[in-house]
Amino acid sequence: MSHVSDTAAGSAPRGLALHTRILIGFLVGIVAGVLCYAFAGSDSVWLANTVTYVTQPIGQIFLRLLLMLVIPLLFSALVLGVAEMGDLRSLGRVGWKTLVYTVFVSGIAVIIGLVLVNLLQPGIGLDETTRATLLADSADKAKSITAQAAPPSGIDMVVQIVPDNIIRAASGGDMIGIMFFALMFGIAMVLTPTPGVARVKEFIQGIYDISMTLIDRVIRLAPYAVACLLFTLTAKLGWQVLFLLGKYVGVVLLALAIHQFVVYSAIVKVFGGMSPLRFFRSVEEAMLTAFSTASSSATLPTSLKVAEENLRLPPRIARFVLTVGATANQNGTALFEGVTVLFLAQFFGVELTIAQQFVVLGVCILGGVGTAGVPAGSIPVIMMILAMVNVPPEGIGLILGVNHLLDMSRTTLNVTGDLVATVVVSRGEPESPPPG
Repeated sequence: MSHVSDTAAGSAPRGLALHTRILIGFLVGIVAGVLCYAFAGSDSVWLANTVTYVTQPIGQIFLRLLLMLVIPLLFSALVLGVAEMGDLRSLGRVGWKTLVYTVFVSGIAVIIGLVLVNLLQPGIGLDETTRATLLADSADKAKSITAQAAPPSGIDMVVQIVPDNIIRAASGGDMIGIMFFALMFGIAMVLTPTPGVARVKEFIQGIYDISMTLIDRVIRLAPYAVACLLFTLTAKLGWQVLFLLGKYVGVVLLALAIHQFVVYSAIVKVFGGMSPLRFFRSVEEAMLTAFSTASSSATLPTSLKVAEENLRLPPRIARFVLTVGATANQNGTALFEGVTVLFLAQFFGVELTIAQQFVVLGVCILGGVGTAGVPAGSIPVIMMILAMVNVPPEGIGLILGVNHLLDMSRTTLNVTGDLVATVVVSRGEPESPPPG
């Protein structure tokens, strides 16, 4: 996941990184909200007016700006993510092995996250009266922001994956239909290598670049929006929100650690024929770079270096798999999105059925491709999924407040996963590394 620009915005203190300003906004919102909750009381008239006419509208405008960019962002990113795999035609089995690995391992990552959230239930802890009040206050606002019909179930869900009218799907917020169309569009671009298609790809690249720029500008407003969102929540909930937030961070880090050291170790040993100990010693430099930069793209040169020099993998395979992986193999991002959606569903008391959780699983796997390389790209995807399962989006302020630590951690998982994929894909190739 690309790191968001740290350029100062508005009247923010110069020299402070964006994630630092977001943290400051996070702390200001929490402290102010808890103090107002403790001393003024949740039934205070002036506090209710402050929330209704100041903090809540500011937070909602920020959410609407993010949601406004979801369709152009996801469509262009997903089409380009598939189209960039045009080398599949020339590299044959290497490309297909990479694609199968990406889908399979991203699926495992999301399943780990969903299982842990269901077992540990980090979003459970509010008393029923508070939850009912919070959900009632958020329901109408959420619907006005994310107007969406109730999700279909059973065979209707399968049928409606394929949209009969893409314009209607876009206007009606049918994100599954839009993502399906984007996949088909990208595949068709791969299969149609003509000058006209090349120009279409340039046009979609332009949409992608514009979406990235707009996301970057909107995220610069995050310090103020996070302060308002957190003030609104804590003024109603008090300190309870801090306890639930700590549980959420713990579950995300636990899920990332299980996938990093258990799943990747097993895959490297079984499918890559390499000792996990040797693998992790060899990729240590790339892991540290990923954690410190929170950017898969910035870590790519280091990943190429350790793949060729430390792991002794074939350069042609390393360059292909790592380049594709830096933009499309985002296991950590997919896991993070799944955990976050279920946490917020629990937080607001919205019970998701097994069918809805499978929808979350599928969208998160595609989101690992669709958000690749986009600054703060997982935030619009999370909000899109929240809209699909009728979970109020106000809680996203909680996530933004602790996002930088989780971004560093999931980027480390993403980069490690790219290197694992390179080991697996290299096995059996003519220049494959010696076992050990």
